[in-house]
Amino acid sequence: MDPATTQEERPGIETPLNFSSSSGLSTPAILAEPSIPTHRCVILCHGFLSDKQSRTNRRLTELLVPHGIATLRFDWYGMGESSQHFPNMSIKQCEEQLDGAFQVLQSRGMDRLGLVGSSFGGLLSILSASQHPALKALGLKCPVVDFAESLRLEFGPETMERWKSTNHIPNIIGDGSPVPLQYAFYEECLTYDAYAAIPGIQAPTLIVHGTQDEIIPRPQIDRLLATLNTTKKLKFIEGADHQFGRPEEFRLMTNQLAQWMVNYLTSP
Repeated sequence: MDPATTQEERPGIETPLNFSSSSGLSTPAILAEPSIPTHRCVILCHGFLSDKQSRTNRRLTELLVPHGIATLRFDWYGMGESSQHFPNMSIKQCEEQLDGAFQVLQSRGMDRLGLVGSSFGGLLSILSASQHPALKALGLKCPVVDFAESLRLEFGPETMERWKSTNHIPNIIGDGSPVPLQYAFYEECLTYDAYAAIPGIQAPTLIVHGTQDEIIPRPQIDRLLATLNTTKKLKFIEGADHQFGRPEEFRLMTNQLAQWMVNYLTSP
């Protein structure tokens, strides 16, 4: 079912805002709301080297707002509007940002919340979901569970050594040109065990993954699914790579995620 066709389209209202994390970090965001007030919202978490205006975030907003579900999309610190800080980004700061997103929505009276994380955003969503038992639905698009492993597999030994000596990585979603990032980020990744957080997730969880994903190892997805102790579903998109680059693959992926949110956020 295409969630975009189940209700009459209603125009939404997009409001730029900033919210603060526990460490005082200011995060630029966009709150997209239906024309009729709602207490339902989905937090949208973009991937590595992307930003809040990713095509997945924008399309999910287009699909959800007509169903009376708001969305909040924001930039991870070091990406998007704060890209100048990318060399010193950290997972801890990102965790604090996502907690801040929950808090700003709850302060606005939104109490039926969903969370969708793409790739790196999936990692942060897994870590956060276990800390928010009131979360009503979780959607994971090609999520990375062990980012340190994924980085090693993507870069290979020589590039990892070059990263350690130069504090630069190749742009894995662009032309491969060097991007400054402290090697300390990889060392921080080694300290996180997202698999340990998975059993604490209570929200019904959908995983959407491409059968030809070249970034996230399939064993990570299999272990994620096996470790979840809640209502869960794994949807493979046949032939899709990490970017869901072909129109039909992208449509299937976004529709699956949107429908999952509609089902769990609008039910009694």
